[in-house]
Amino acid sequence: MNSDQISNSVSGEAASFVPSASFKRYDKVKRALDLFFAFLLSVVAAIPCGVICLLVKATSPGPAIFKQTRIGRFGKPFHCFKFRTMFAEAPQYCATPDLHDANQFITPLGKILRKTSLDELPQLFNVLKGDMSFIGPRPLIPEEKGIHEERLKRGVYELRPGISGLAQINGRDRVGAEDKVRYDEEYLHKISFSFDAKILLGTFFGVLRGNDIVEGHE
Repeated sequence: MNSDQISNSVSGEAASFVPSASFKRYDKVKRALDLFFAFLLSVVAAIPCGVICLLVKATSPGPAIFKQTRIGRFGKPFHCFKFRTMFAEAPQYCATPDLHDANQFITPLGKILRKTSLDELPQLFNVLKGDMSFIGPRPLIPEEKGIHEERLKRGVYELRPGISGLAQINGRDRVGAEDKVRYDEEYLHKISFSFDAKILLGTFFGVLRGNDIVEGHE
């Protein structure tokens, strides 16, 4: 299932989730909050991002920013941005948890960026563009077929993907595919300002503790 097939499946899928009036109202509020805070944080993070770019370039060959196709709202593909944390020869179309001994591909600086989640800072640009939100289901690469199929069935693609989400505060890399989709669906039905605030707070403390980060499998 490639990105075009996913997008076509979403447009042709019988509606498994019909957005309510409250869902639509909060969607507009959420987008306004995303724009405000993404702009504010982009200004604050401009100098740190510049420093990280220089460090990435200085410590390993390759671009500072890693661009990868992910699946977004309504199943439409977009380019997701991150600071590059892997060597240039790392597989590009494989989810990190599926890599055998992923640590061999991660740069020394990349390990620090991933542990602190600083590699996600360029996704502020994705939020400003409207590809992503601060909170929502994590965007997947097209090759993660099983989860895409389950998301399609449950209406999850009514949501913008997020920098963090419910699955990320409930196990992050340790959460299996079935549980990820269950958390995505739960978020779809519980989405609200207070629920987003709870996830945001959980994300903050999770990053501080460096919880549940697993790089690939043995």
